[in-house]
Amino acid sequence: MTRTPPRLPLTLTAVALLLAANLCGAAAARADGTAPSVPPGTEASAAPPVKVDPNDPDLKLPEGATLAAPKVLDIKSVVEDQGGEERREDTNTDVTFALQAEVLFAKDSARLSDQAKSRIDAIAQEIRKQHAPQVRVFGFTDNLGTHEHGVVLSKQRANAVQEVLSQELNDPDITFDVRGYAEDYPIADNSTEDGRKKNRRVEVTFPRTQS
Repeated sequence: MTRTPPRLPLTLTAVALLLAANLCGAAAARADGTAPSVPPGTEASAAPPVKVDPNDPDLKLPEGATLAAPKVLDIKSVVEDQGGEERREDTNTDVTFALQAEVLFAKDSARLSDQAKSRIDAIAQEIRKQHAPQVRVFGFTDNLGTHEHGVVLSKQRANAVQEVLSQELNDPDITFDVRGYAEDYPIADNSTEDGRKKNRRVEVTFPRTQS
């Protein structure tokens, strides 16, 4: 009997920035960072920032200081299981599940393993819970091998996951966007095996409608 190690949720990131203010001529703290690149059409879309009147007498600014343009960032919560095999990201608009390829497939294969279906079924349950009308299924590889091979393999793997989701959901009103991106859009460092393992993945993303 094989014993599966318990999952240990690990919250990695939770960021909420409501107003970015820069005091010109005075010391100021900034939170500038460059997020990993994402496939076209999947960029975060936070709501417009709250308008602030720079002349409001209750706004205490040093003499000669002005406000920088306000900026709102999406709230993002990231939870990984203990082995990093499954990762969930929640923003204010979307839910993304990332499953490492080793959990779903044998090496260099697009045939789903026996344990893959239960993982995919759990994602289907969340899609149903969110009443999501669209689902994106994107496949990714590491940077080993040729780009052409990576595109074919990542798309085949995304197709395999989409087929199980479609069967489980059995809802003709749900539309799927399935793509293979090979080594493009890595989430970790491809110079190490740990990083490459994270980059070999299938991501399932859908709108978040329930809290």
